Amino acid sequence: MIRKLRLKFVAVCMAMVTAVLAVVCFAIFAALRGNVEDLSRQVLHRVIQEAAFPGSGRRPEIGVEIGGDKLLLPYFTVNVWPGGGGSYTAYVTGGTYADLEDTEELAAVLRDCLDQKGMEGVVQSYSLRYLRQDNGIYIKLAFVDMSMERAMLREMMSSYLVIALAAFLLLLGVSVILARWATQPVERAWRQQRQFLSDASHELKTPLTVILSNAELLSALPLEERPARWTDNILSESQQMKSLVEEMLTLARADNMAPSAVFAEISLSDAAEDCALAFEPVAFEAGKPLEDRVTEGVEVLGDRDRLRRLISILLDNAIKYGAEGGTITLSLEKTERQARLTVANPGEPIPPEQLPRLFERFYRMDASRGEKSGFGLGLSIAALIAQEHKGTLRAESDCVSTRFIFTMPLKK
Repeated sequence: MIRKLRLKFVAVCMAMVTAVLAVVCFAIFAALRGNVEDLSRQVLHRVIQEAAFPGSGRRPEIGVEIGGDKLLLPYFTVNVWPGGGGSYTAYVTGGTYADLEDTEELAAVLRDCLDQKGMEGVVQSYSLRYLRQDNGIYIKLAFVDMSMERAMLREMMSSYLVIALAAFLLLLGVSVILARWATQPVERAWRQQRQFLSDASHELKTPLTVILSNAELLSALPLEERPARWTDNILSESQQMKSLVEEMLTLARADNMAPSAVFAEISLSDAAEDCALAFEPVAFEAGKPLEDRVTEGVEVLGDRDRLRRLISILLDNAIKYGAEGGTITLSLEKTERQARLTVANPGEPIPPEQLPRLFERFYRMDASRGEKSGFGLGLSIAALIAQEHKGTLRAESDCVSTRFIFTMPLKK
């Protein structure tokens, strides 16, 4: 699927690039053709003017300036006196062509030109552009050769097409690179979704097996002989399944961008102290005392319940994975613009490459999932809550402790 998505991305990009290049090339060709035709017309008008006012009688050099160079175009002028019955008399009055007088080529050019009604036109068979001037008694015609004009257009367009092809190939390579870069989040999400389904199935399979086995045993015994412990097992596993489904629902809502947080001005200091008080007995029973250093008066704009849940997830994680007998610390401090909450626990350092993966769904460093209680979704939910509050949640680890640091903007 990802490969097809990349191919589609490249195809769409290159279709757009091709359309843009085609429009640009057409615009350049139209502009060049218009400019060259304008230059030819300028030459024709100069030819007519030189023929009307010959001055010293010397043959003028008729040309145009292109890129600082003067381009000389072959030309000639003809005076035509109409006669009776459609006949005419023609005399070549000037130009760069030699031996045109009384030739079949000149007669063919004049017939084609006089058959056309416009004052300007093209004699396609001889690649000539003409300008016609009616002087009453006779008609003056000026002709300029178009071969150089067309050759120049072909040369320029060939160069532009080579440039366009090179640009197309370059952009094709860029599109392939961009397709890989753009589809990386999709590929990662697809991989995580498949892993999520696999892990969720694994997590649900265990309590379902316990529930079914206990239910089968209960159903096989008379009502008065059914042990209470089997009923307790069913209740316990059902509660675990409910917790897992609720956590999965929380993540699904976040994936669907469904707003669930209700923001208000709250005291993050009070929320942190409440969580510390709630977890002190849990930490004491686990043999990992909890210390808190909470700065008073840290006011933020957020959802109190969701921020309490974030802090609770971090404390629960620290108690579960902290070293035996180690002290869990909860600290909250206020910087110039941010509130900074840190939960630290001593223990073996986590490799740096595994720190970002701690926030992946169902991820655990331990190979066995049943070693610790929980489903591996807590830190993912905490990261989503931090994101909802325009904050960040990151993990640090060294030989001293593992620290989860949450920062969010202070109330303005």
